[in-house]
Amino acid sequence: MAEPNDADKNHKLIIDVISDNISETAYKDQQTTIFQINDDIEVASQVEGYIGSYYLATIVHPVGAYHYKVKYRTLVNNNETAPLEELVSVYEVRPIPPDIPHEMKIYEIVDVYDNEGWWFGVITRKVEQKYYVYFPTTADTVAYSIDKLRVHQEWSDGNWIVPLLG
Repeated sequence: MAEPNDADKNHKLIIDVISDNISETAYKDQQTTIFQINDDIEVASQVEGYIGSYYLATIVHPVGAYHYKVKYRTLVNNNETAPLEELVSVYEVRPIPPDIPHEMKIYEIVDVYDNEGWWFGVITRKVEQKYYVYFPTTADTVAYSIDKLRVHQEWSDGNWIVPLLG
């Protein structure tokens, strides 16, 4: 097997730094915002194996000062007869980010729509019309078409922020 060249080493270093940033962000609480009944939101999963994913939902009603009952748009209950409803912490809820249309680039942090939710990772390469995205929380790399990608954004102090690399 050939020794990695400087470009390969540099590529791995960049991916490692971005992956550390993604992993750190995936495990942090969302900034709290007050939501109203019927507001459309995203829920950041804190379940092992799903960390780094966001699911579309609607606020059913607040429960005390620190929780909401939500109804998911894409997830269903155990017997698959109705949308899943569950109690979530205010720290897991954020507004739906705005669309930012632009050309995706290598090393960009993105959200990918897969398995009924948005998962965030980093674009590691592009081959023809497929973008290869590495997910640090699962250590998987998967190819996606552009229609499955969006710019990753973080909700901070009432504003959407596009994270900087490194």
